[in-house]
Amino acid sequence: MPVPRNRLVIPALCVAALVALGCVAAPQTPSGQPQRPARTPITAASDRPDIDGTDTVEEFRADVEAARALAEEYWTKEFDSSGLTFQPVAELIPYAEEGEVACGGQALGLNNAAYCSAGDFIAYDIDWAFTAFRRVGDAFIFYLLGHEYAHAIQRRLRIQQQFTIEQELQADCMAGAYIGDLEKAGRLRLDDGDLEELAAGLDAVGDEPGQPWFAEGAHGTPKQRTRAFSNGYNRSLEPCNLS
Repeated sequence: MPVPRNRLVIPALCVAALVALGCVAAPQTPSGQPQRPARTPITAASDRPDIDGTDTVEEFRADVEAARALAEEYWTKEFDSSGLTFQPVAELIPYAEEGEVACGGQALGLNNAAYCSAGDFIAYDIDWAFTAFRRVGDAFIFYLLGHEYAHAIQRRLRIQQQFTIEQELQADCMAGAYIGDLEKAGRLRLDDGDLEELAAGLDAVGDEPGQPWFAEGAHGTPKQRTRAFSNGYNRSLEPCNLS
């Protein structure tokens, strides 16, 4: 597989856009069949006048496929090194309307991305993801896929934490390891300042002040999320406590 052309870039002026970009994992539903729509075209999103930047629909699609391929490559290698057989996520599903995709009978909303264990797929609001891609940079796509793919790995390893926040911070750590290890292996290239901008983005998507850490759906404070990602990026999977 050739080294992707992608760079992980988050312009400083666009960090504020990450405030509304939370990676939200779907409930780990033990049963039920997901609704699976036809592939959704994204030409409409590219025509919206409020989208800034020069990145194209073709680049977006290429980055999504590169992030998925590299996630499969990364986790195949990690599983092989542990004597395990890796099974890639069954499908990556873009959607454009609320309720167009469901996980175990629960409809997925807009401005969202989720891993669904019921159907073993990752689904994402394509207009939201494409807008973030153009305003924030391609780092968003690699982080998004890295985080949601981490939830799929948790399922494969049968990791089920007691609290949502534990599950989410572990996924942030795993996403950091995915990006950091790929960079060290020469599979991704980061420009100067990209890590600082990515850390600022993680800081922006932390839970609001006052959010109880034990609440269902809690992802962690900005400091906790940044630290979890940085631990994975700097030290690979060791601090993610997968065993």
